[in-house]
Formats: sequence, structure tokens, C-alpha cells
Amino acid sequence: MAASAPKTTRSLRTRTASRMPFVALDESVATPLYEQIYVGIREHIIGGRLTPGSKLASSRQMAIELGVSRFTIVAAFDALLSEGYVVASPRGGTYVSKALPDLSLRSRATIPPRGGRPAPRPSPNVETRLSLRGRAISGVTITGPRYSENEARPFHPRRPPLDIFPTAEWARLVRRQWQGHRHQMLDYGEPSGYRGLRQAIADHAASTRGVVASVDQVIITSGAQQAFNLIFQLLLNTGDDVWIEEPGYLDARAAMTAWGARIHPVPVDAEGLNVGVGIATASDARLAYVSPSHQYPTGATMSASRRLALLQWAHDSNAWIVEDDYDSYFRYRGRPLPALQRLESDWLSARSDAPAAARVLYVGTFSKTMFPSLRLGYCVVPPELAPVFANARAIADRNSPIVDQAALEIFIDEGHYDRHLRRIRAACLERYEAMMHAARRHLAGVVSLAPMNAGTHVMGTLSPGYPAAPRLEGLAREEGIVLFPLSRYCIRRPARDAIILGYGGLTPRAIDTGVRRLASILETHRDSGRSRRS
Repeated sequence: MAASAPKTTRSLRTRTASRMPFVALDESVATPLYEQIYVGIREHIIGGRLTPGSKLASSRQMAIELGVSRFTIVAAFDALLSEGYVVASPRGGTYVSKALPDLSLRSRATIPPRGGRPAPRPSPNVETRLSLRGRAISGVTITGPRYSENEARPFHPRRPPLDIFPTAEWARLVRRQWQGHRHQMLDYGEPSGYRGLRQAIADHAASTRGVVASVDQVIITSGAQQAFNLIFQLLLNTGDDVWIEEPGYLDARAAMTAWGARIHPVPVDAEGLNVGVGIATASDARLAYVSPSHQYPTGATMSASRRLALLQWAHDSNAWIVEDDYDSYFRYRGRPLPALQRLESDWLSARSDAPAAARVLYVGTFSKTMFPSLRLGYCVVPPELAPVFANARAIADRNSPIVDQAALEIFIDEGHYDRHLRRIRAACLERYEAMMHAARRHLAGVVSLAPMNAGTHVMGTLSPGYPAAPRLEGLAREEGIVLFPLSRYCIRRPARDAIILGYGGLTPRAIDTGVRRLASILETHRDSGRSRRS
């Protein structure tokens, strides 16, 4: 039997959307309307707002839009055709000419770049045009270097293992929401979040982290960053003293800065935040930010004695505690302590004096355990604050997409989330071991990595004679490698700098390749660090 001839693929023509340029008409002047339309379209073309090859709306459409006769539009088109600004296609339609007659007369500043829009001109003195708060915010840069969106770069911190996410299962659940509910997903949702998801979060956080909360205490946010913004907006006055871990999470510091806080860095050691130093530095602080389960970036776990001391200080001082628990699910060795929020609940129950209000606000996110672009996080707030936070969320951006919230509820309730967390922990352990093995093989005597029991990154110290961490960051960036110095996360210069190396978003093979490339950079610039310091 003869083989059937292969099917030929027919290319599909892409339909070009027609453009309806805005033209202001003035019937009180002597200039004919067709000429006003001609001049208006011509200015759009010369100014670059209509790019070469753009299709214009039909004469009938434009006549309806401008409220003139079709013959007026045809007369304007004829003038543009005769001067070469537009061309008529034999298949129908009028297009902006690709060889414009006035192009040589236009100044270089007005010729738009590729994409059709004029390049923005940076202000020579942008700082003076910002508010005092704007200047403070611009001084804390939380975004790193930008690369191809689809390429994982070694060793970008805080990147989860996206390659193992069950995309097919997630897509099925999203489709299920559209097919089953359709129009309900198009309306506004509750500012505090989709109730089914809030209940799923309350149940899951209770079973896995010991969090004590009703569904009404859970506020859905656009990631943890919005949770921080809401908390600092509602609980801090301009000039209030706050504690932040040193080194600590840069994004939280930026949010504090945005709301005018006076930030006091409190050192972190092997037992986590040093509460005694915090009290000695600013005993009357309004708020303390901590990540007690797995501190970023050191990886320290706050000891039980310091947790109790922190709670005692907060209740004695009428201060707030923000517990960032983003990384607790990435623990692959040992059992994590319950959330600080749970410890406070038990601590308050055991007190014999009059009942006191809770002071801990618990923040979690799905950006790391699911995928960053999902932009879903949450905060668990004391009951009396829940209506206030819901209202602030409505003011900020109303609500997160309901389809994603509904799909995430099912993802949690049907057990997909727990299975995915187990896969993540196994993958992170494998990648951590690959990172340590590659470092022993390629960086022995050059970089010393600190052991970790959770997370998606390690911290390494450089041997003498090699470039300092801030300079190494620049050298690595030139080679497409992302690493951050420890000093990036510090307000005060650390006694000894280090480098933060993320491995969570890399396969073991990519980790080995990245470490070899880093070793090559360090070998090339060996002794440059000594010569710069001598």
C-alpha cells in the first residue's frame, strides 16, 4: 500500500486590526473638513503614531466615527494617496506607506524606535520631581537584572522548581471553573478573597503550620508583597520605629520605607533575630518583621526562647509582629517549629491574667510553592482587624482574579497541593545536594557554602584573594549569572560579605554547569581582590 502523501501546511494570513486615528474637527473654521482629516492623519503618520504598514479603518467606518459623509473621507484619502503617505491594497484596504515621503525631513529625535512609540526621554533631574517618600522608595531597589523570561539563570535566589509544576492538572482545574461557573467568574469578588479559598487556606495552615484562624481572618492578597503593603499602611504612622532582621528580606524593607517607617536593623545569628539587641536599640518600636521558621537569607531558625521573648516584648510594648512564613514548606530536613502565630495563641491561652488581643499577623504566599506569576498570597490577621484589611484591599485593587482563586481552592482540597509540596521538597533536597557536590568539586578552597536544611538557596563566603562579593556580582552578570552579595540585604555593612546562590529553579545538570562557569570567573580574576585592597 502506497504511503499517503504528507499533508501540506497552509500558512494562515494574520488579520491586521484596522486603526482609527483620532482627528479633531472644527466646523467653525474655513478649512474644509476633508483637509482637516487629511492633515490630522498625516500628522499621525509623520509623528510615528501610525507606523508603516498599519491598516487604516475603512472610509465607511471613519465616516461613522467622525460624523461626516463618506465622500469627505474619500477626498482626504485621495490627498494622502497622491502624496504617498498611504497606499491602496488591491485586496482592499488602505495602508500607511512603507516608504514615507517626509521621512528624511524628520529630526532623529522624532523617528520612533521599533515598536512605533517614541523613546522616552529620561529627566535630567528626576529626584527633584519626586516626593520625599518617592525618593526614599527609589533608594531601595528590589528588582534584579532582567534576562529572557523563559530562561532560568544560575543562581537567581528565591526561584522555585517551576519545571516540576503540574501544569496540565492546573490547566484542567482552571478550565473546570470556566465551564462550570462562567459568568460568576466575570463579576467582582469579595475584597477579602474568594471564600472557598480562604477556608481552604485556614484549614491547610492549621494542619501544616498550626495556625489558629477562622475563615474571616484570612485576607487574600496579590502575593506576600501586597500583604506587607497593607499591613504597614494600616499599622504604621510616618516616623514609627520598626525592627527588621539584619540581614533581611529587601522587599519587606522597601514596603516599610514606602510607608515612612524609621527602620532599625536587628542582627540575626544562629538563633534568629536577637530580641535583646532589638529592645536595647528601640524598645518602643511599633512593629517587628521576622521570618522565624527559615530566615532569609541566612537560613536560621528562631529559637523557642527568643520567640517567647519576642511575644513578651510585643505585648508589653503594644507592638505588632509580622511573621513571614513564605519558606516553611521548603524544609527537607528536620521538623519545623509551629508558626509563631500558633505559639502566641497557646501563650495567650495559658496566661492567668485578663485576656489580651493577638499581636501577630501571619503572612504566606503561593508564589514560591506554586508559581510566581500566580500572584496569590494571604495574611491571617486578628479578628478585629479583618474588616479593616478587607476594606483596604478593596481600595488597593478590589480583588484578585476569581478564576485563579477558585482553581486554587480545588487544587488544595483535592490533595494536589500537598502532593506538589512533597515533590518540591524532594526536588529541593536533590538540588541542594547537587549544589554542595558541585561546589566541592569545582570551588574547593575558593567558596565555602554554609549548610542549609530548607529553602532554595545557599550562602557562600569567598576565600581571600578573590573579588569582593559586590564586584563579583557585576563580573557574573556579564556572563549571564545572577548572584547577590549578602550586603545587598543589609542596612549596615556586614563584617564579612558573602554571596547568595539560588538553586531551586535549576536542574542538577544546570547547577553543575553554573558552578563550573562561576569557578572559571573566579579563576580568571584571582588575586584581583587582593590587589584592589592593597
